[in-house]
Amino acid sequence: MTDIDRDGSRRADPDVLPATADRDRRGKLTVFLGAAPGVGKTYAMLTRAGRLKAEGVDVVVGLAETHGRGETAALLDGLEVLPRLAGAQHGQAFDVDGALARHPRIVLVDELAHSNPEGSRHPKRHQDVEELLAAGIDVWTSLNIQHLESLADLVAQITGVTVHERVPDTVLKKADEIVLVDLPPTELIERFREGKVYLPENASRAADRFFRLGNLTALRELALRRTADRVDDQMVDYLRQHAIEGPWATGERLLVCIGPDALSEKVVRVASRLASGLNAPWLVVSIERADREEETTERLQRMEALFRLAEELGAQTRRVVGTDFVEEILKLARREHATQIVIGAKRNRGWTRFLSRSLPDTLSRKAAGIGVHFVTPEKDETPPAPQRLALPALAAYRQPALIAVGLTAAIAVAGKLVYVFAELPNISLLFLLAVLGAAVLGGYVSAFIAAILSALAYNFLFIDPLHTFTITAPHEVFALVVFLCVAIIAGGFASRIKEQAEVARVRATALQSLYDFSRRLSTTATADDAIWVAVSQLQASLRRNIVLLLPDKADLRVAAVWPPDTDLDTTDFTAARWTRDKQETAGAGTGTLPDSRFEFRPLMGPHGLVGVCGIEQTEERLDLNAERALSAILDQTAIALDRARLSEESVEQAARLEGERYRETLLASISHDLRTPLATIVDTATNLRQRGETMPREERDGGLRLIEEEGGRLSGFVSNLLDMTRIESGMLKPKSDRLDVADVVQTAVERARKYFPGKVIETGIAPDLPPIEGDGVLLGQVLFNLLDNAVKYGGEEPVNVYARRDGGDVLISVTDLGKGIPPSELDRVFEKFYRRGKPDGRAPGTGLGLSIARGFTEAMGGKIQAESPAVKKRGTRIALRFPASEKKADKAR
Repeated sequence: MTDIDRDGSRRADPDVLPATADRDRRGKLTVFLGAAPGVGKTYAMLTRAGRLKAEGVDVVVGLAETHGRGETAALLDGLEVLPRLAGAQHGQAFDVDGALARHPRIVLVDELAHSNPEGSRHPKRHQDVEELLAAGIDVWTSLNIQHLESLADLVAQITGVTVHERVPDTVLKKADEIVLVDLPPTELIERFREGKVYLPENASRAADRFFRLGNLTALRELALRRTADRVDDQMVDYLRQHAIEGPWATGERLLVCIGPDALSEKVVRVASRLASGLNAPWLVVSIERADREEETTERLQRMEALFRLAEELGAQTRRVVGTDFVEEILKLARREHATQIVIGAKRNRGWTRFLSRSLPDTLSRKAAGIGVHFVTPEKDETPPAPQRLALPALAAYRQPALIAVGLTAAIAVAGKLVYVFAELPNISLLFLLAVLGAAVLGGYVSAFIAAILSALAYNFLFIDPLHTFTITAPHEVFALVVFLCVAIIAGGFASRIKEQAEVARVRATALQSLYDFSRRLSTTATADDAIWVAVSQLQASLRRNIVLLLPDKADLRVAAVWPPDTDLDTTDFTAARWTRDKQETAGAGTGTLPDSRFEFRPLMGPHGLVGVCGIEQTEERLDLNAERALSAILDQTAIALDRARLSEESVEQAARLEGERYRETLLASISHDLRTPLATIVDTATNLRQRGETMPREERDGGLRLIEEEGGRLSGFVSNLLDMTRIESGMLKPKSDRLDVADVVQTAVERARKYFPGKVIETGIAPDLPPIEGDGVLLGQVLFNLLDNAVKYGGEEPVNVYARRDGGDVLISVTDLGKGIPPSELDRVFEKFYRRGKPDGRAPGTGLGLSIARGFTEAMGGKIQAESPAVKKRGTRIALRFPASEKKADKAR
């Protein structure tokens, strides 16, 4: 419907805007539609192309079938004709890649409904056209009305000819323009007789079956009606896009019910024609029983074929699980706002019509307010003959029969033993045990056989006259009949309960398997873990080779295969890339690269494609349960891969944020701690240069000393940055010399005293210190950084340096009596750029001193640790621990 703004102006229906945007990105499809061969579709298409070529339009001929007609072949002169794809495997085929590489504005592809030679990328030519349209190339093509999928059965009924080359109706519905090439049937027949339609060797066969006046007239009507329907759709789209009041669709919606029977294909085709005539959407549904597993592989394959046919004809499909078919159909019809129900109605024959009410009859009786269309078989369609018991069927009944015979014999012997000691009047109840046991162990067939055998055994052994099958008393006959009915009913219930229990067991097993897979998948932390869990689960569930590929820049990489010796050839990789690029199924059993051994399916996560899964295909198709398990596993795997990708991106984002924080901290440190000494140096040097000899000597010496001190500070900052770069790049390679700890400590303390002349630094070195192995320069820098940190944060109190032996290690500690470090920040003090503020709020230094100290210490094989409070509930102690090398020295001596 049309939307109206507050100011009263009309605006386009928002529902059509996405479709319009999608059409703007795609190429335009023009179909030259005819009622039959020979009406001049190719001629009209080439004539129109020649006019556009003369006007300068970039139009090329990708494929044109002239069928030996000279006047048609002459129209190719002056047009660019793309070379066909030649080769032993392809024969002469349309070169899709050549057309994509040439990328003209318009390309002509004749005979849309034809199949491609074996080995082509797509088995059908209309799939080639779809690829060209997706690439933004306009396509002109030709089509006869009898090649539409929904009309196949109707054309066969009219002409007596079965058309094998078919095109889904959705292709014609997506056409941007339909050019109807029409010719009166009498004139077409005249052209046929003159040899202008077929070559002589094919003309006689076509004359007998196809080119008749009645056939051509009916086909012409179909072509005109289908063209009119498409024109009406285009008019409605135009009215909705431009917010113009006009002849809107009626709002009809069809619900089509199908099953695995032969009539369902006709139901789908009739419903497609009905939906096209009403211009209505339609939903195809099948009902599956919830309490039993009736589907065989053959029935499942037929249902899959019917659903594919319905989707090709433009329907939506759905499977519903329930026990009451009529209630489920009506519930779905009301939920989907269906106005009409289409269902197949078979004719009941013989006595069955009096004993049961069919599904269509019950549905028509209860479907109040909803129209019901019955699709019946043709008169000449004979119903399938009832299946006879063949040898394989009898063999299948062997085990149930043996179970029934064995249980009945055992109960008969037990009953005879009881009868010897006590003549019980209700001894027949024992035989119910045989019937129930047979139902539980062998199913309904076994229960039925056991009921018959029990009745015979009871008559033969316990009803007078004994050891005969004769019954003299009338009440015994009645009791025997009642017993037989009760036995059969009880056996049926027991068998039904067993079937339901088996169905529940199978479904519970499948559910448990998926639950276990979900739990395993939820514990995976990386994409590789999730991939291997998914591949192993798929191989265990499907018993087929599995391959999983992940997008890697411009190509796909094989992430996991199972079994490990599974290989992919060139065709397999091409199909996998197609699935990645188009995000649709490709490979074996599909319409794209069916020569591949694998069927590739896209793994679609919430944020797009995350991978491609290949399942090796065999002659045996996957059943419904396997398809459901496959879909569930692939969906969960896609979510897990997307979650892993998001987790990796989150870690990378956190690293980037941390890097940004470090960069900002570094810039802040440089801007504060480097700008101050630079400003001091510049001001002092400028003052010395301007005043020169007039400046007193003491003042000049003080200025030079200030420049020297501030230059030393700058040198220290730069050294820290260079040291941190060496640590992070892995270029730091310390020496392994035997060091006298006392000498290194004294050297570092003297250096700190010169740098901080007003600070009191006390030392305490044990006399029995063993040597350590390390780099004297690096250890001295570590101690100086610790002293520098203690002076900055230790206040006015002295700084203490101690060195002593602690077991097999040498312990060096630097202690200040400042305010200390909170316990939550003890580990953070060794991080890059981490600084604690002074009481005045300023945090001195670049925050690299302790981080460099940790890097140097660990590079020499030592350990560093911060402790706070250190003394009397205040201060901070930073301890270095190195293994003593005296044992190694003893061994060397």
